Amino acid sequence: MDPEILTWIFLVGGIILMLLEFVLPGGVAFFLGLSGVSIGVVRFFGLLGDPVWAVTAWLLTSVGLTIAIRPFIKKYFKPESYTKIADEDYEAMDQVAVVVREINEEDNSGRIRFDGATWNARSMKGRIQAGREVAIRYRDNTTWVVEAIDAYDPTDENIKQKEKN
Repeated sequence: MDPEILTWIFLVGGIILMLLEFVLPGGVAFFLGLSGVSIGVVRFFGLLGDPVWAVTAWLLTSVGLTIAIRPFIKKYFKPESYTKIADEDYEAMDQVAVVVREINEEDNSGRIRFDGATWNARSMKGRIQAGREVAIRYRDNTTWVVEAIDAYDPTDENIKQKEKN
């Protein structure tokens, strides 16, 4: 292989790798490209003639730049990031859902519509008729335990007691 071709491969390949960093960010492609350009420049001035030594120098320079400098770059140029709670139950607490099938506190036969799907539901207290809005309190296995947002159904024992008083 002609030594001049290898020099151009290092130069052009290094520039391509550095530009590839804009498409695939992460720092590694940039350091591989930077070491390729630097080896290409050294070869251009005739300081590194042997192709085996040129490839070896490129590998060592790439590893050195990636291991030594990348942590400092990441420290000062932090990417945009955000955290999101991965606990679906926690995120669902106090969310509003609509009762699709009457809910009671005895069994899991009731259903609510929440997040575009229907789910088994059980009330914390009393019966809740279909069409009413409920607040999700917690989940028991695959059943949401809910509480009515507005007044309870008159069939609720506590309301019957209050009406008697």
